[in-house]
Amino acid sequence: MTHTAPLIWHKSSYSNGSGGNCIATATPDEATVLVRDTKVPGGQILHFTCGAWQDFVACVQHPDWYVRS
Repeated sequence: MTHTAPLIWHKSSYSNGSGGNCIATATPDEATVLVRDTKVPGGQILHFTCGAWQDFVACVQHPDWYVRS
């Protein structure tokens, strides 16, 4: 995937200065969410569809909603 515009990364609101496990996200287009580790900004970037990212966030916020099949 090639992006022509610079990415604007948004750090998690749960991030703090104590060196915890934090992420940043960027949305290069309306269908994609990119995720990276804030401690390794030049490292690997995970690519998700917006729908998959929304499902992940919902499961993290409400783990009791998750049903294994």
